[in-house]
Amino acid sequence: MKLRNFIVLGFAVLLLGVGNPELGKQKANTCIACHGEDGNSQVDLWPSLAGQNFKYLKRQLLLMKSGERPVLEMAGQLDSFTDQDIEDLAEYYSREKNKIGQVSADLVDLGSKLYYRGSLEKGIPACTACHSPRGKGNSPAGYPLLSGQKTEYITKTLEEYRTGERQYSEESAIMVSIAYKLDNKEIEALASFINGLY
Repeated sequence: MKLRNFIVLGFAVLLLGVGNPELGKQKANTCIACHGEDGNSQVDLWPSLAGQNFKYLKRQLLLMKSGERPVLEMAGQLDSFTDQDIEDLAEYYSREKNKIGQVSADLVDLGSKLYYRGSLEKGIPACTACHSPRGKGNSPAGYPLLSGQKTEYITKTLEEYRTGERQYSEESAIMVSIAYKLDNKEIEALASFINGLY
């Protein structure tokens, strides 16, 4: 019975294309400088990868490799990576534990309101609809984990969505339609709240 389960599991892994986290860890050596030893970025402008949903991370890496999502800092970084390498990386980082930051006390109320309720007056939906109440995202749908992302990175990302600079897929078009309604104070509050969300 155990052998049968093992064979079925192995076949399922082949069909699903699940990555190998051990190989992913080895392949992550080039990622450490920007994204940290365990995927928790030490630099505020770069995203943490630890705990990120496999499906989302794999898709973003493939988009960056193809050039469909241009990220200057990632130019050339994935050129030698196969699709399997990318799956291994995504699997490795998806299993790491993300670190949570801290919310600025003066931004908690506004950040919490926007994240959990949105703004009916401005037509902004609650972030929880796609990213879950605890910021874990929606793995099957490919929506990213936000919890613990650096404040400056979230601010930069929302500003790029607001201007339409960051628009490379159907999912990002959703964010563009939301972010253009956010003012600077709302972006600041959301970014701070997300950094401390757990």
